[in-house]
Amino acid sequence: MFLLYDIGLFLAMPVLLTVFFFRGLRKGIVRRGLRERLGFYNPDRLALLKERPVIWVHAVSVGETRAAVPLLKALRKEYPQRALVLTTVTETGQATAQKIAEIDLCLYFPFDFSRVVERALDQIRPSLILIVETEIWPNLVRLARRRNIPVALVNGRLSDRSFPRYKMALWAVRVVLDQFKAFCMQSAQDAQRVEMLGAPPEKIVVTGNLKFDLQVEAAGKGEKGRFQEEFRLPAGVPLWVCGSTHEGEEEALLRVFARLKATWPELILVLVPRHPNRCRSVAEMIRSHGFSCRLRSETNPSSPLLAPGGILLIDTMGDLVKLYSLADMVFVGGSLTPVGGHNLLEASAVGKPVLFGPHMNNFKEITRLVLNAQGGVCVAGEKDLENNLDRLLRDESLRCHMGSNGYQLLEKNQGATRKTMAVVKRLLVP
Repeated sequence: MFLLYDIGLFLAMPVLLTVFFFRGLRKGIVRRGLRERLGFYNPDRLALLKERPVIWVHAVSVGETRAAVPLLKALRKEYPQRALVLTTVTETGQATAQKIAEIDLCLYFPFDFSRVVERALDQIRPSLILIVETEIWPNLVRLARRRNIPVALVNGRLSDRSFPRYKMALWAVRVVLDQFKAFCMQSAQDAQRVEMLGAPPEKIVVTGNLKFDLQVEAAGKGEKGRFQEEFRLPAGVPLWVCGSTHEGEEEALLRVFARLKATWPELILVLVPRHPNRCRSVAEMIRSHGFSCRLRSETNPSSPLLAPGGILLIDTMGDLVKLYSLADMVFVGGSLTPVGGHNLLEASAVGKPVLFGPHMNNFKEITRLVLNAQGGVCVAGEKDLENNLDRLLRDESLRCHMGSNGYQLLEKNQGATRKTMAVVKRLLVP
């Protein structure tokens, strides 16, 4: 089975290399990204590990990387003598990972060829591998087990979309899952699904969702003022932040913004596309709707304050939580179009009311909890979004109440990091 898998990857290699080359056409990214994906790491960078025992955490992209932060903090606190290596697949995941203070080294994840994985394991020399959410790499898991390196799935989930796909190759998936040492699943449903795919039940633990353990506090008055200065946003005007937006959503959001301005002329819109490389086309779209916009990358301390009623377009990484803390209302993208949604809890963590569309398939459990706690609103479309925004703009007490409900939801559901660390400690026992 693993030989056939390697042959399939080899046949797909021209396509893989082309995709990763064009996705990484930025200075310094193409060369390092491709080399590291082939398992060739700069010895000077590996020297940062200083011959210490290594815990290797893999998170494919931005969402998984952010979810892993509470666990990375706990690992650093519990095992200060060990080196933490974090790998990602995407460039945006790398950009997010590089800002996490707790890690020692951030690398691109190697292609899952047997020889490439062998090369990566030879150089990184992990004593434990933790894979975040639903990244099941057959050769990595198999070759790690051959070297007696325990591999665990943490914050594991099997969405309505991925579960049927895995079931189609049940015979192969079962062989791979048997190589894992532990499965730390987000919910009882996820635990049931991974068992149906062939994971041994004695290896499965329901630990909860690490995203509830986000250690983010609402910005105080001093922090809020500093963030307003950083983004050159005026005080005392309503602010609507739309985070992690995708193609097909910005145009709808601009139409809603245009209609709201008839009643709320000072309303400022902040657009944060999920992929910053789309910002040029989004800026053109904004101008085609008759608006001007300011790019975050062009904002500096000498820039005038953004005029009330203006639009700020974020073409950088790492600013989302700061902007959420300044917002009066938050909209989370990937939900008006059938992308599957993004994490609602980052807005709840800073006490903000959160709105989102109907396509939240990747976050079903979180969505259910947020709605039950009355910390957010699911909107059916543009008109429903407009009506709910208008209602929130008119009622400050409602905004505060919804934001408080979301924050209390986070506090109530915390604990996944502690439960996951209990599994980690068991796996690291000599």
